[in-house]
Amino acid sequence: MGDFNLALLIVAIIVCVLVFVFNVYLLINYQHPDDVNQAYFPKFVVVLGLSVAVISILMLPADVANRHACRHALYNGACQLTLPMKQLWLAIYIIDAVLVFFVIPFAMFYYEGDQDKSVGKRVKSAILWVGATAVVCALVLGILYGLVGKVDFTVRHLSSGVTSFPSSLSLSSGNPCIGSSRQCSAYSAGMASKTTWTMRTTFPEYVVALATVAGSFLFMIFGGVGIACLPLGLIFAFIRRPKAVITRSQYIKEATELGKKARELKKTADALHQEERSGSKGRKWRKNVKAVEKELLLLEEDVKALEEMYPQGEKAETAWAMTVLGYLAKVILGILGLIVSVAWIAHIVIYLIVKPPLSPFLNFVFIKLDDVWGLLGTAAFAFFCFYLLVAVVAGATMLGLRLVFITIHPMKWGATLMNSFLFNVGLILLCSISVIQFCSTAFAYYAQATAAGEIFGHTLQSLRGIKYLYKYNVFQIGFIALAILTFIYYSAFGWRRKKPSGRIQLSS
Repeated sequence: MGDFNLALLIVAIIVCVLVFVFNVYLLINYQHPDDVNQAYFPKFVVVLGLSVAVISILMLPADVANRHACRHALYNGACQLTLPMKQLWLAIYIIDAVLVFFVIPFAMFYYEGDQDKSVGKRVKSAILWVGATAVVCALVLGILYGLVGKVDFTVRHLSSGVTSFPSSLSLSSGNPCIGSSRQCSAYSAGMASKTTWTMRTTFPEYVVALATVAGSFLFMIFGGVGIACLPLGLIFAFIRRPKAVITRSQYIKEATELGKKARELKKTADALHQEERSGSKGRKWRKNVKAVEKELLLLEEDVKALEEMYPQGEKAETAWAMTVLGYLAKVILGILGLIVSVAWIAHIVIYLIVKPPLSPFLNFVFIKLDDVWGLLGTAAFAFFCFYLLVAVVAGATMLGLRLVFITIHPMKWGATLMNSFLFNVGLILLCSISVIQFCSTAFAYYAQATAAGEIFGHTLQSLRGIKYLYKYNVFQIGFIALAILTFIYYSAFGWRRKKPSGRIQLSS
């Protein structure tokens, strides 16, 4: 048992270091050229936020492994656990909440501030915005915690008579009690034995619970849409792929049209920038800015598609071959992703929504994989959790392209600005809490008796005011409904080449 504890501790340290190094690698390769050698504080926040999000996802498999160190003990206190998981859960999610509601907004306000202002004025403006947010959050949390920061556990009040020991007891299923007592068995006791045990939860647990609820609404919307559009988007990108290289005359014609569109967008952007300087930043101005951002993103996609259809240079044939291979990789990943999405939806229905559950399904799969190799089930479990986070980002991007009131922040290799980085990191951090709660509930059979189950299961689902959201599976049902609607929408329209207003349509 001691060797197991030491190995788990070493693996945990190595994984944390690897996660940090990998996130630095992502930042370096995804950052926009304009942000090279500057914006160091937002970059630090991005790396820290991504590391916290990834480590929080990996903590659930670590929690399971930590509990396995004591699986042969007669009771939980009979051995020394390797990691104090409950304290680590609370610490990581307090850090998560601080990053989401304070640090990331400050970094975004500072980064997006008027570049003509001095650093001091930009810092002052960001502090004022974040300070106002902190005061509002503190008041709301304090009032809610004081009024409804309690948990109500439904329990049975059981009692029993006493008798001398040893004595001859005549106990049976029909008469399980000693003496005249009739309330000693939870199975045979009547409804009158039920009672409510109320206690005040700790403030850190209450903060985690409210952050989980806030993240659950975003997770339900973006995750439900993303789990369908993520694989189908890859598959339909293959269906809409360029089938052959176009001629030079076609390329010149399309490039001319794209140049005309680019000049129009630049003229519009300059006009909006002039309005910003004059101080007229109303609702109409913000709506126009978002519309220009989306048109610019669509224009960049058209430029990329044109470059794929007419590769140039000495390695034009190699570039076309890589394009073909890229679309083949997309369809393969799309098919694999579709299998994972369908497995997730089926598991939610048969294990979470249907009462009693029809089957443990994926829980049983993970247990069997653990029997094949100790870490195989854990790796599969972590993959399914990470898939939900990727689906959230995909859903946010998809809705951002279609809804005016959602700002789009796409992640592009070598062309991602820090504000887009910060937005997506904040979204991932906020939804990572909900993903952990969702996974701890969905895989409760596999991850039983863990610290996460204690925090996200018993406390969260018994908290006053929000317990009914989980009692009646509001988030799971909403997730499934949005996923099915997105599947229908993509199946009906996703294979078509989109023709939004103002977008230039490329020749095929």
